[in-house]
Amino acid sequence: MADSRTKFYLDKQDAKWAGVCSGIADYTGFDVTLVRVAMVVLTLASSGWLLIGYIATAWLAPKKPVGLYETPEDAKFWQGVRTNAHRSTTEVRSKFRDLDRRLADIETHYTSRNSQLAREIEELR
Repeated sequence: MADSRTKFYLDKQDAKWAGVCSGIADYTGFDVTLVRVAMVVLTLASSGWLLIGYIATAWLAPKKPVGLYETPEDAKFWQGVRTNAHRSTTEVRSKFRDLDRRLADIETHYTSRNSQLAREIEELR
């Protein structure tokens, strides 16, 4: 499933015509309006060659599977992985390092002798 989340898909749910611009926006994380404006400007600047590429992409690219992302945070994560995999692995390592440190603090708290807590428990008996 992770492999399918790093591929380019046509996004028919947010499509105006064929879903290419919304697919590019989903793939890169850019705003779909900016992608559409860039598409129009670049089509005019390239004398229409980009339109041929747009049509070919609409014909060749697969449609986005339903339920590809479970949450908006999931979509942001996979967009980050596609744009910079090294940064994403660094962020994941950092999160795991932070979780490991917090678990070590919890373990230290529960395994250390807490004399004040022991005294309070003894007073309750």
